[in-house]
Formats: sequence, structure tokens, C-alpha cells
Amino acid sequence: MNQDLHNDVAIVAIGRNEGERLKLCLRSAITQAQIVVYVDSGSTDGSVAFAHSLGCHVVQLDPARPFGPARARNEGFDAALAASPGVAFIQFLDGDCELIDGWLQQGIAALHARADVAIVCGNVREVHPEASVYNKLCDLEWQKAPGEILACAGRFIVRPAVFRAVSGFRPDVIAAEDDEFCIRVRRAGWKILQLDVEMARHDAAILRFGQWWLRARRAGLAYAQVAALHGRGQERTFVRDCRSIWLWGLALPVAALALAPFTHGLALLALPCAYAFLFGRIFAYGLQRGWSPRNARIYAWFTTLSKFPGLHGMLIYHKQRLTGARQRITEHYEYK
Repeated sequence: MNQDLHNDVAIVAIGRNEGERLKLCLRSAITQAQIVVYVDSGSTDGSVAFAHSLGCHVVQLDPARPFGPARARNEGFDAALAASPGVAFIQFLDGDCELIDGWLQQGIAALHARADVAIVCGNVREVHPEASVYNKLCDLEWQKAPGEILACAGRFIVRPAVFRAVSGFRPDVIAAEDDEFCIRVRRAGWKILQLDVEMARHDAAILRFGQWWLRARRAGLAYAQVAALHGRGQERTFVRDCRSIWLWGLALPVAALALAPFTHGLALLALPCAYAFLFGRIFAYGLQRGWSPRNARIYAWFTTLSKFPGLHGMLIYHKQRLTGARQRITEHYEYK
């Protein structure tokens, strides 16, 4: 066994039909930690066999219960603690991410230095941002300023005691489960820290418009669900996002159509002007972040367009909430 491997951290990777991306993920993990757990959500591409071949601890989720990233991470956490009960830290990793060599040392050092910090994460960059405009969008989304933050994506190091204290992820939260988890961690009095250190390389592999649309629809569902859970608190989590989607995705188009007969069609002509205003505001925000004009335009265009799939996702959530019916959109990795 490589003596350079970390004994005080276990890595939990989750995935479903990740193919070559999972191979990169697990190979990067086994070179850095003694305990690597892979949690599989019904893959049919040989992922389980490959993980076994590397000596990973493998958890195959029972298909009798709905798959989801929250459930996968929870069961992976339990498996990691069963394999190494005294482990000091857990690194969560998605199966489409390659862990950067040296990250664990820096992340763990930050946790040792700050007793008030429960979660630490680092920078994530897209492997192939040039492959599609959608990959470029993901690369822009991953760029975060260092310091104390409100929430992070599902790739981070956490103290097991804190994870247990807040009961881990909520399995009924099927998207933005990481945001929801971070809310409860902070409410318990802990901090979340973003380091200006490269943590992982991510391969979104979103090459088609339909994939992007499904991802944006899932985001709308996530906003609606987490806002329903935490939107009444002091932070009003995702309430502003939901209001923006209702306004730009539904209220304005409906109002324009309703007013068109009374304005000789002028209301419909005003609609593109309204969306041009929204585009310009988002474009200016991109420039303020230091992005190039091209990247700011890409971000502004797709953020404006995302109001419509986002609305679809929100409507699906509210229908599900009212009827109790489970929608297929809730399945893990649907957009991939």
C-alpha cells in the first residue's frame, strides 16, 4: 500500500453511467486516500465492475427506492464510516470529476487551521470548455471567489461529526440538495470555506441543446423545492430566483398576449425590448466579474433563455407537490 495515501480522509464518489469520466475519477481518488467508496445509481456501463477492479468499496443503490445524489452521498458516507470508523474527514466527489493531486493536503490543512469551519471546497474547472457553449457555461458557473461562502456544490471535504449532527443530505431533495445541506450546516453554527486552490476537473459533457434544457429545467425544480423548504427564513433561499422565473418565464409573456388585442399588437412588440433589457443587465454583470465580452454574452443569453425551462421545472415541482406524483425529472443525472 502506498504510504503517501491519506489515512485521515475517505473519498466518496457517486455516479451513474459515467463511462471514461468515472475511470479518471476513481483513478485519481485511489492514489490519494486509503478508503475510496463508489456509490452507483443503477449503471449499465460496467462502472461497478471497474470500481471493484480498483479495490474500491462499492455500494449499489437498491432500485426499489428512487435514485438521487442526496441518497447516494448518504449511503456512501455510511459505507466510508463502516470501513474506517475513526476517519477524520470525508471528501465527496462526483463521478464526472477528477480530483487534483495535492488538494486533500490543502483542504485538510484549512480545516485544521479553522475549528469553526465544517466544509471546505476548492476551484473546479471544466476539462473541455471549448467542446460546446454549454460546457463553457458550466466553466463560468464553477468560478467562485475565495472566502466564507453560503453554499457549495456537492464536491467538498466535511467533518463527519457535523455531517451526522445535521443528519446528512435530505433524500427527498432531488436537486440543489447541496445548497439545502449547506443551509442546515450554517444554521448549526458552522462555516463553509472556499479556497483559491484547484480541487477538481469537471467534465460536463453537455454537447446538445436538449441536454442543457433538461439541466435548466432541473434547476427550476430545485429552486422551487428549496424555496418551499427554506424560503421563509432570514435568507429567503432561492425566493428571488423563483420570482425571476415567474416574472420572465410566465407573467410577462402572458401579460403581453393578454394586452395585445387592446394595444394593436404593441404589447407583443414590447416583449423583445423587455428581454433585451434583461440580457443587458446580465451581460453587464458578466463584465463586472471580469469575463470577456464573448463569455458575458454567452452567459447572458443562456441565463435569459433559462427562464423558460426553469418555469417548466417549477411547474413540475408544484404539480408534484399538489398531487403527490413523482415525476421522471427527479431521476439523478437525467440531463446527461
